[in-house]
Amino acid sequence: MRVLHLILARGGSKGIPGKNLKRLGGLSLVGFKAIAARKSRYCSRLIISSDSPEIQEEARRYGVEVPFTRPAELASDTSPSVDSIWHAMQFIEQEGTDQFDAVMLLEPSSPFARPSDLDGAVELMLQRDAAVVVGMRPMDVNTIYVGPMDERGRITSIIDKLGDAAKGRRQDRQPEYTMNGALYLFRWDHFKRHRNIYADRENTYGLVMPDEYSIEIDGPINLAFAEFLVERGIVDMSHWRWP
Repeated sequence: MRVLHLILARGGSKGIPGKNLKRLGGLSLVGFKAIAARKSRYCSRLIISSDSPEIQEEARRYGVEVPFTRPAELASDTSPSVDSIWHAMQFIEQEGTDQFDAVMLLEPSSPFARPSDLDGAVELMLQRDAAVVVGMRPMDVNTIYVGPMDERGRITSIIDKLGDAAKGRRQDRQPEYTMNGALYLFRWDHFKRHRNIYADRENTYGLVMPDEYSIEIDGPINLAFAEFLVERGIVDMSHWRWP
């Protein structure tokens, strides 16, 4: 299976300025994704889509190809990721030198995807003939305990769910999961047809990853927690050791 590994990393970030170049254990967030891709058994080609010369230069340090600069209109904080994915795929098709079966989308804001996670996603896609495989993490809180507050601050909808849940046994509740942002693998033709990762509800699968490797860095608290995990050795940096 030929898989294009695509890193999306724009220069602007309101929550953490210069986020994609922040370092954990001496390695930039871009570096984490670049090394994981290069160590994957299924990486046929590795490119980055970025509007930032600094990010592009950092990516080159790890052997990432920089075939184009992302247009400014695709690099704002309101630009949908699907537009940047489609732009990269169109560039590859217009080159006319490579064909791929799937795209592995990698976002540096969820840096701790290991090479084994990337390989596991491809192998799951092959085993299940999946259209899409995404990284997942177990939920800390069951959705029974989650819901809106009304305009007066009441939690009526949650209380209603608790009442329904009381009729069943706690041990009968299924584990719940959510996307962790660490990886998105989708077939080339699937995305080309739909311009949407989640267009096939029956053939989209989740690859469960441990909590410590599922950190998403959206703000300073997330970054501080990621630093803590690295400093304490809870995240094993040997996964990203590179000569």
